[in-house]
Amino acid sequence: MTRRVSRWGAACLVLPLAVWVSGCSLFGGDTPKPKELQALTSAGTARLLWSSRVGSVEFPLAVAASGDRFTVADSSGTVVALRAQDGGELWRAQVGDKLAAGVGSDGRFAAVVTRNQELVVIEAGQVLWRKAMKSPVMTSPLVAGERVFVQAVDRSVHAFDAQDGRKLWELARPGDALLLAHPGGLIPYKDTLVVGQGPRLAGVDPLRGTMRWEANLANPRGTNEVERLADVVGPLVRVGDLICGRAFQSAVGCLSAARGSLVWNRQNAGSVGVGASPELVVGSDALSRLTAWRTTNGESLWTSDEFERRQLTAPLVVGKGVWVGDFQGYMHWLDTATGKAQARLQAGSSPIVTAPVALADGTVVVVGKDGGVHALRSD
Repeated sequence: MTRRVSRWGAACLVLPLAVWVSGCSLFGGDTPKPKELQALTSAGTARLLWSSRVGSVEFPLAVAASGDRFTVADSSGTVVALRAQDGGELWRAQVGDKLAAGVGSDGRFAAVVTRNQELVVIEAGQVLWRKAMKSPVMTSPLVAGERVFVQAVDRSVHAFDAQDGRKLWELARPGDALLLAHPGGLIPYKDTLVVGQGPRLAGVDPLRGTMRWEANLANPRGTNEVERLADVVGPLVRVGDLICGRAFQSAVGCLSAARGSLVWNRQNAGSVGVGASPELVVGSDALSRLTAWRTTNGESLWTSDEFERRQLTAPLVVGKGVWVGDFQGYMHWLDTATGKAQARLQAGSSPIVTAPVALADGTVVVVGKDGGVHALRSD
């Protein structure tokens, strides 16, 4: 029997061939109240630039930023490209089915995966092609080099020609008794595709699908399969030659993609990805306590518990600040030097469900569970 563990389900579902368990239900018990937000004493400010809206988001959405646009999607299968400057709609498409994963885009092609396990690729608002996937997908596709890369829940990786849907290669990994139904890691590095494979990161030749290197992000320990579950979760972050990320409920660390070797890792039990810059890596643990480590060597820089149990998103490091969203629709801006909150604004009334993403000009976009798309900037 194959078993999958997910933090997106609300209950345990027992199926003939799979068991899906929510991340929350792994631990059980009553949930303590989130920490109340404290009054800010700093002089920092954050501005809401514009808001737009799609339908509700009930799946692991990633916002795709490219050039001067963002591409988003909702659960119903609507995919929308928006101008970063003002939120103006560039195009809108409907794929005809509810979504399980998305969206990936290089600015020209956009890709999503439906609940019926179909990969759908769109160009300028028109569906170009569809391909059936053999396994469920929860990780947003990666579109790069006129190719579409898809990572399935079983952590197999598939490559397709972006223009015509021709399958180029498939890289499967040995079956595990326990799989994590959670967005995994998929990121480009120069001429290498870096993917999460269980607790490891693997460098893959994007043209042939052959393995170039493997390195452990975490070394799972435990007496049973659940305790040893330490799959890499997204988003991964590239900082120069380093790829930094998280292994589920296990560790945070950085690897050298040039050498294919671990630089450092630190124990930290969490389930969402990290943010990073050349100076620091920031991650949120299972209790929403934020920790910063020095990017080059993993030295601990600071820890903040002012957002305990506020169900934080993955952080985003922009300049001298760290952006992170919470379950009440607040976006928080922290000082990278101290971890102290400098500013906050309520982007919407529903939980922020995407990791913040940014363009070169500092515009940051997030999406709420109710479909609110919000662009903001710190001063």
